[in-house]
Amino acid sequence: MMPPGGADARSDQLAELNALRHNMLCATETGDLLNQAADTPDLSDWQRANVREISRRRASSMALSEDFVLARTKACNTCETVWRQARADADFKAVLPHLENLLSLVREEAEAKAEVLGLGLYDALLNDYDPGTRSEHFDQVFDDLETFLPEFLGQALEHQASQANVIRPQGPFPVDKQKDLGTGFMKALGFDFDHGRLDVSLHPFCGGFSDDIRITTRYDDADFTSSLMGVLHETGHALYEMGLPQDWRSQPVGDARGMSLHESQSLLFEMQVSRIFDLRSADHGGGL
Repeated sequence: MMPPGGADARSDQLAELNALRHNMLCATETGDLLNQAADTPDLSDWQRANVREISRRRASSMALSEDFVLARTKACNTCETVWRQARADADFKAVLPHLENLLSLVREEAEAKAEVLGLGLYDALLNDYDPGTRSEHFDQVFDDLETFLPEFLGQALEHQASQANVIRPQGPFPVDKQKDLGTGFMKALGFDFDHGRLDVSLHPFCGGFSDDIRITTRYDDADFTSSLMGVLHETGHALYEMGLPQDWRSQPVGDARGMSLHESQSLLFEMQVSRIFDLRSADHGGGL
């Protein structure tokens, strides 16, 4: 893990790398090459998909200047660094000005991309995380939830009240045992530890590349489920990345298309697959 004193240097490095990538994508030469590729008649379907995806990314990036990319990257990293200490100190006021600065830059980014892409502010940002999805799709989902949830919530609360006598494990739960439990589930679900690992951080996440996946979680010796649910959720993300086609690695068509499918797989593993697996293990008198 990076030492706190290295945060500024790491932020500068990331900002410079993002700026270099931005300039390469927005270069006139890149646009000319994309136009030539689009006019090439003998491209395969996947090659054309690569050209379309690079062109989509370029159009979005063209809305931003190099200076803006540098400023946004540094603001994001600074905000996270301050948040780490603010979280430990339970001091939200410490991170507030940095969060306000970052949000201001995000709004500026939305306005710039919306103008170039001909989209609304929210959709202009959504286009980077889930290409092709629009806010009206979410409006339909939330309309359905608004109708369904009130009655269902009452049923859920009634059911929970009837389970008041359920025996719940009491801690403390040693961290080494919690890690063994988490890695046991990861192996059972198919996580390849030759191409990934589990570590500790302030908040669970999954990152890296398809052949080098890093998962983190956090431990609470009074509640083992906090860590376990984080591990299961992030394992869903990891398995999605590990399952991307080998033949398309390092190509745009080999990247995750968007966050909707990514999150749906992580939630599928956390909330359904893992719980069914646990129940079946219990039925057989075993478990992890």
